[in-house]
Amino acid sequence: QVQLVESGGGLVQTGGSLRLSCVASGIIFSDKAMKWYRQAPGKQRELVAAISNSESTNYADSVKGRFTISRDNAKNTVYLQMNSLKPEDSAVYYCHTIAWGRLYWGQGIQVTVSS
Repeated sequence: QVQLVESGGGLVQTGGSLRLSCVASGIIFSDKAMKWYRQAPGKQRELVAAISNSESTNYADSVKGRFTISRDNAKNTVYLQMNSLKPEDSAVYYCHTIAWGRLYWGQGIQVTVSS
């Protein structure tokens, strides 16, 4: 059974930082690309950042230079370090992977940036 469990969200002021974590189980984590998505109220879910199994990364233009995705294969964990947060970063953030041809999502975690 594949599980993705996010943590680390919360309320922060503009310009602040948060680090999200996602612990994966039920997969060979080191083999998998991992992604972070977010969804704000009334908007479509969007890709924020991705990291491959070889640790190459890519980012949405809106977060480049502010967010960093990383992984620790020994801990089956992917991270999203978010700096210089803006109110428009407020959303529910989801961890995501694909395994055995299926999409898997975490339960989502709220990030709220106050102005």
